[in-house]
Amino acid sequence: MKYPKEYLDEIKTRLKVSTVVSKTVKLKKRGKEFVGLSPFKTEKTPSFTVNDEKEFYHCFSTSEHGNIFDFVMKTQNLRFGEAVKMLSNLAGMQPYTFSKQDLERENKWKIYKSIYQNFSEFYKNELFKNEKSVKAKNYLKERGLSGIEVKNFNLGFVTEDLDYYEKLKKDFDEESIKDTGLFYFDEKRKKYISRFRNRIIFPINDISGNIIGFGGRIIDDNKNLAKYINSPETPFFKKGSNLYNLDKARKLSNKLEDVYLVEGYMDVIGLSKNGIENTVANLGTALTSKQIQILNQFYNHIIICFDGDQSGYKAALRAAENIISELKPDKKISFFLLEKNLDPDNYVNKFGKDKFLEISDQKSKPIHKFIFEHYISHTTESPSSKAIFEKKLREIASNIKDSFVKKYTLEYFLEKVSELTPNINSKFSKNYIKSPKSLAKTKSYYNETKSLKSFEIKEFSFLYTLLAKPKLIRENLHLIDNVKLYSDENKQLFAEILNQSENLLNLDVKKLNVDKNLVNRVMNYASVKHIISKNLNDDQKILEIFTEIIQDLKNYELEQRISELESKFSKDMSENTFNEIKELKKQQKIN
Repeated sequence: MKYPKEYLDEIKTRLKVSTVVSKTVKLKKRGKEFVGLSPFKTEKTPSFTVNDEKEFYHCFSTSEHGNIFDFVMKTQNLRFGEAVKMLSNLAGMQPYTFSKQDLERENKWKIYKSIYQNFSEFYKNELFKNEKSVKAKNYLKERGLSGIEVKNFNLGFVTEDLDYYEKLKKDFDEESIKDTGLFYFDEKRKKYISRFRNRIIFPINDISGNIIGFGGRIIDDNKNLAKYINSPETPFFKKGSNLYNLDKARKLSNKLEDVYLVEGYMDVIGLSKNGIENTVANLGTALTSKQIQILNQFYNHIIICFDGDQSGYKAALRAAENIISELKPDKKISFFLLEKNLDPDNYVNKFGKDKFLEISDQKSKPIHKFIFEHYISHTTESPSSKAIFEKKLREIASNIKDSFVKKYTLEYFLEKVSELTPNINSKFSKNYIKSPKSLAKTKSYYNETKSLKSFEIKEFSFLYTLLAKPKLIRENLHLIDNVKLYSDENKQLFAEILNQSENLLNLDVKKLNVDKNLVNRVMNYASVKHIISKNLNDDQKILEIFTEIIQDLKNYELEQRISELESKFSKDMSENTFNEIKELKKQQKIN
């Protein structure tokens, strides 16, 4: 049986071609494409290319060409169904189970798609040809749109006088038309009425460019009607799982790192018209984790730019709290708030592309800073207010799914909170008072931090705890049995600490026979230092933190092994390899 198109599209949405191919072929970035040695022929000069934007690979030596499904079938000698199962697993999706309902759904999808396409084409022509569309055309001109933008985004206008429902009935059954949500039944007139009558319509496309819904903007000044409406949710249109203009914007991800996420259709069109085409909108609903997950498949930096009024600010704050859970080590989410009462569309039309990009670069704030600055501005000097403030920040950080990002976000929050109580210092922290850094030193510190790997920072926290609480760790020496460090420098320091102090019995940092820079790196970059200093007299808390650090180090070891085995599995498809991966992933969950 045929897999539903939307299921296959979802796999392609989650997996770039380069992601799949790189598990078999060593790729190098070259302009918009990746190149490598052909997997279909032995060669010394790369003739194999991958283009994520166009979603295909091509081998100039053998003329082999196709998408991710073709690649897996040809390189792994799999049938299509087996390739789908393998790639859906790689994409983190549930295997697809076929039933009679699947065939029905596929047929409904074809009808649904056809009705939406017909509706869009008809009212696109009405916008240009119907005399009663003058008001709509004038509105679009006032908003600075030319025929080029109108055609590029397939805008239309639903006039009041035409009964398109009756036209559709000639080709489609009433149940199918009703299921699209394009019409509703008017009890007074006893007939179906277009939901978007007297509105400019903005077609909403899926990832492949198929129309699955509409946004509608009222033309008349009628306070009893919403200015904007969207299609109701249907089996093929879920607002929280789609983004306006994603089908176009995703194609730019090969050459751009950033994507702008705005509130409205006109914001997208206005920015695109001014040359900022890497722009999507969230369909007028609260921003969802699903939408962020989708954007993360294509872009490394999401810049959320909402209107510069109070409602825009509230929407941004609500979005920040909803989506911070999706932060990942290699992804960024920032907030860019415009000047008062300006939205992205009128800002870029007024000041131009260069000014918009300049001010965006200057004023964009990482999501954790945006959240912190909001709550600190609503905190008073009273202890209870500060307690509520810290509790709220801890709750927000606890929602982050990635354990590393969660830890460092909490560390940032707590470090900033500790600045509110500067007189609370511990004996240990006084021994390592930071001297003010010059600008040059600050830049050097920043650059070195960027080059550090996540496991190195975790190792620094491990070693920092040994140096800060040697007696406590000595009493719980079993905790450090079988702890594995990866950095050669940190291995050396760890061995010297145990050797010099006779397993932490008489530790003297000054007598350590190592380069002092190793110790300084630990003191500078241990992410746990502020938490340790704050809880220096709470041995139970220190042990909990230390145990968690050790667990993270062990999980990193598991991740490395799993990564090696997954690479091996992509080549040999061995059942033994697969079972070993499953067993290691079970250990990850237990840990």
